[in-house]
Amino acid sequence: MYSSVSQWMRRYGVGLLFILPALVAIGAVFVYPMVSSFYLSLHDIDLTKPWRGEIFVGLKNYRSILANSAFWDSVWRTAYFSVVSVGLELLIGFISALLLNEVFAGRSTVRSFLLIPWALLTMTNGLMWMWIFNPHYGMFNAILTKLGLIDSYRVWLADPFWAMHAVILADVWKMAPFMTLLILAGLQPISEDVYDAAEVDGASTWTKIRYIVGPLLRPALLVAVVLRTMGAFKVFDIIYIMTSGGPADSTKVLTFYTYEQAFRYYRIGMGSAVSWLITLVLLILIVVYIKLLGAEVE
Repeated sequence: MYSSVSQWMRRYGVGLLFILPALVAIGAVFVYPMVSSFYLSLHDIDLTKPWRGEIFVGLKNYRSILANSAFWDSVWRTAYFSVVSVGLELLIGFISALLLNEVFAGRSTVRSFLLIPWALLTMTNGLMWMWIFNPHYGMFNAILTKLGLIDSYRVWLADPFWAMHAVILADVWKMAPFMTLLILAGLQPISEDVYDAAEVDGASTWTKIRYIVGPLLRPALLVAVVLRTMGAFKVFDIIYIMTSGGPADSTKVLTFYTYEQAFRYYRIGMGSAVSWLITLVLLILIVVYIKLLGAEVE
C-alpha cells in the first residue's frame, strides 16, 4: 500500500505541485463564489433588516422569481436583445470577414482599424453613444435633421422602443469586430485550391459561399454565435451606462433585474437566485453548443 502511494507521488507529485497554485486560484475566484451564491439563494436575506439574519427558505426564492411577471418581462427583453444584436453582428461579421479575407492593398491596416471598437472600454463606448443620441447636440439628431428625416431633435433614449434599439446599436458597433475576427479565423484555413476548383466548374460567388464557405465555416460560426449569445445574455454595463434599465423598464434585462434585486433592494437571496437561473440558461446554451459542434466535427 505504502509503496504504491509512494510510486504515485513520485510520478504525479511534481505535476500536482505545479498546478496547485492554479487550483487554489480557481477555487478562490470561481468555486467559492459559486457555492456561496447558491447558499445565499436558499436564504431570505434582506440587508435593510439586518436583525433578521439569514433565514433558510429552500427554493422559495426561485418560486417567487418564477411567479414574478417582472422577471419574465426581463427574460423576453434579454431574448430580444440577444437575438437582434447577435443576428446583426453575425451578418456584419460574416460580410466583413469575407471582404477582409480577400487580397488587397492595405488589408492589414484595415484589419487593425476594425478592432478599435472592440478594444474600447464598454464604459467609453456607452458614453460615446450617449453623446451621439444626446437630444441637444447629438450627432444622430443632426444627421437625421440634415437629411430631412426629422424636423426637430428627439430624445431617443427616453422612448421605450428606440431606447432598446439604441442600446442594441451600441452593442453591435462594439462587438461586430469580435464576430468578424472569429469568422475570419475560420476562413483562413480554407485553401485557395478549393475556390479555384469551384471557379473551374463555373461556380458563382453565391454558389461558393453557399456550398463551400458555409459548410466549412460552420464550426467557426457556431463558436462565434454561441460565445456572442452568452455575452449578449449577460449584458449589463452598456445598459447601465446608457439607460439604467429605463425608460419605463424597457431595457431592464435579466442582469439588470438581478442587480436591482441584490444592490438596489438589498434582497441578496433573491439576487443570488436570479443569477443561478441565468447560469442554468447559459449551461443549457453551452450543452447545445457542444452537441452541435460535436456533430459537425464527427
